[in-house]
Amino acid sequence: MAADRLRLIRSANIGPVSYAQLLARFGTATAAIDAIPMLAARGGGRAPVLADPRLIDREMATVARLGGQYLFSDDPDYPPLLAALENAPPALILRGDRTLLSRPGIAMVGARNASAAACRFARQLGHDLANEGMVVVSGLARGIDTAAHVGALGGQTGDGGTIAVVATGIDIAFPPENAELQERIASEALLIAEQPPGTEPRARHFPYRNRIIAGLAMGTVVVEAAPKSGSLITARLAAEAGREVMAVPGSPLDPRAQGCNQLIRDGATLVQNVADILEQVRPIDPRMVRMPTSPFGGAPPEDASDAERRAITALLGAVAVPVDELIRQSGAAPAIVQTVLLEMELAGRLERHAGGRVSLTG
Repeated sequence: MAADRLRLIRSANIGPVSYAQLLARFGTATAAIDAIPMLAARGGGRAPVLADPRLIDREMATVARLGGQYLFSDDPDYPPLLAALENAPPALILRGDRTLLSRPGIAMVGARNASAAACRFARQLGHDLANEGMVVVSGLARGIDTAAHVGALGGQTGDGGTIAVVATGIDIAFPPENAELQERIASEALLIAEQPPGTEPRARHFPYRNRIIAGLAMGTVVVEAAPKSGSLITARLAAEAGREVMAVPGSPLDPRAQGCNQLIRDGATLVQNVADILEQVRPIDPRMVRMPTSPFGGAPPEDASDAERRAITALLGAVAVPVDELIRQSGAAPAIVQTVLLEMELAGRLERHAGGRVSLTG
């Protein structure tokens, strides 16, 4: 039932990984919700506060009123490239042409305070990629993102187009000056939000948005970026997901080019035109992406023993460690380790980090 799946997603202590594990173990969101108090008690804490069903009904009504629709991770139309991420979003809210999700995509990101030359180049790249039948994925931010979207909209022929992934609710325009562009993308292309309607821009939501941008695309192009920027986070996420990372070189005298030049120095592909991008990604067939397997590594166990819980808990601390290391040192089966971690997360005792690492909360 869609309402129960959404209720599970919107509840405290339940992130993308725990959501996937709960469905893998219990089969349905309804059964998972019923089991949460028992799991949290085994994890040594209180059950998380579940989302109010009335709020879920209200959210779903708002999405429908806005002309949006939900796409859940178990939907056959869910993009396989995005599904390959360990922390793939359990639910997306869409407005526009969802068929764009099945077409090859290239992410394009860069500086918000980009130079005029970089914006012009990004706009041309977006136009040329769309003309080649590619979908340009970006985050609707100022600067490079905006230029990439505008270029792709102007070059839409055949199967090309653009996808905008926002860090806000699908009804909130940020930055405000892109309100008209956001509406145009929702009408002519595809707008995506992970957060519920009405969500205002918050700093913590932008890295979540960036993983979707990187996850939807076969490769990410950085046009202009400072050494420490969200664009480089997107590039790192793309690299961690095994996707191509490309960068446009710039003058060493321009601080906005330092991030791209460093990416190239570290092994990113140097991009000067659309042909350079297509050369890197065209051999990749999205249908060859391996679909994610059960997070329990097979049939989920009925339970873990108290001795196994103690052994696994004793290995955890304030410093994040890879789950694989917990499996190796505890000697427990991967499914047992995942079960114990799930119980602890629901109890509010475990925090998950990027790269499949976990630590104790606090």
